Amino acid sequence: MSSHTRSRFTIAQRMRGVNPFRVMTVLERARALEAQGRSIVHLEVGEPDFVTAAPILEAGRAALAQGHTSYTPAAGLPQLRERIAAYYSSDYDVDIAPQRIFVTPGASGALSLLAQLLLNPGDGVLMSDPGYPCNRNYVRLAGAEAQLVPVGAETRYQITRELLECHRTARTRGVWVASPGNPTGTVLELAGLRDLCAWTDSHDLHLLVDEIYHGLDYTDGLPTVLQVSDDALVVNSFSKYFGMTGWRLGWFVVPEPLVEASNILAQNLFIAASTVAQFAALRAFDNDTREILEERRAAFAQRRDFLIGVLRELGFSIPVSTDGAFYIYAGIERFSDDSEYFCHSLLENFGVAVTPGTDFGEFENRRHVRFAFTTSMAQLQVAAERLREAVNSGRLQ
Repeated sequence: MSSHTRSRFTIAQRMRGVNPFRVMTVLERARALEAQGRSIVHLEVGEPDFVTAAPILEAGRAALAQGHTSYTPAAGLPQLRERIAAYYSSDYDVDIAPQRIFVTPGASGALSLLAQLLLNPGDGVLMSDPGYPCNRNYVRLAGAEAQLVPVGAETRYQITRELLECHRTARTRGVWVASPGNPTGTVLELAGLRDLCAWTDSHDLHLLVDEIYHGLDYTDGLPTVLQVSDDALVVNSFSKYFGMTGWRLGWFVVPEPLVEASNILAQNLFIAASTVAQFAALRAFDNDTREILEERRAAFAQRRDFLIGVLRELGFSIPVSTDGAFYIYAGIERFSDDSEYFCHSLLENFGVAVTPGTDFGEFENRRHVRFAFTTSMAQLQVAAERLREAVNSGRLQ
């Protein structure tokens, strides 16, 4: 390639520091080993192993049969926005005007749009470390800076008002949090949400709460930040609890003053979310579908209890139990001080795919790994035997 051609394809500077999504790298390698005939237990990817519930599938097929293949409004099907509003009313006792709800190509589409909507170059956004890795990149690609706040077991891996006060700078424009969190599975209770809302209000900052794992919680009832404040922004998804990962459908809720700008930006960024997926999602809230989803939540709870028990027995440190999502964030200090090598060896030598802590931030990232219990109990039992063999082998250091 000539030097002239190389300059033609110079990568934009905004890509500097955008790291690979390591969980996808692990998944690709695991699939390559499977193609060679190896048996691999997948505990790496955050995708429910259940096929999308039958009523949703039927609704998708019906939408195609009825010719629903044209664009929808950029903000989403009006009837789907109304169903989402009804969901907030029935499940959270919160009244949200449908016009404040925008349907997007996955939660990723929502987060990307909100980064472009809210941030200017040079702005800062406070977010937890460890946390979902793509959020840092949405902020970076908007020209802003992810201001990582180290969080540990002492705060249940959640940001507190005190931590925000310590890490806020003159450039800070907002706070992004997640409940339940990825990779830790911890949640923000009502008191914690109130604290965050009060603090961001007092400093005139926006608050964005990622609630994409709502529904997949193992508590007595998980609050939404919309019960606390009409000024908070919320991102949610049909991927996790509703089991529609490949349909690529999410939503976000904005305060009334941001509705017009959100609509303009949605029109320009993606025109509209998938029409077929939106028609299918109308069935996601019906009672027969919810019964299926609740059965699956119970299955995830059983898997969580089993895997946490196994990991603790084997010597992994898990000071905080998983309250939501389908992840266990475990310390490996008994076995290794290098999570990337640990995960590499576990996959290559023992056939168990796990995500290194380096995917989720900088704080103690070499001492932790994430297990996703998104596979069957039978497979988890296989994983338990392989993990037992691995930790007793001395080959994970």
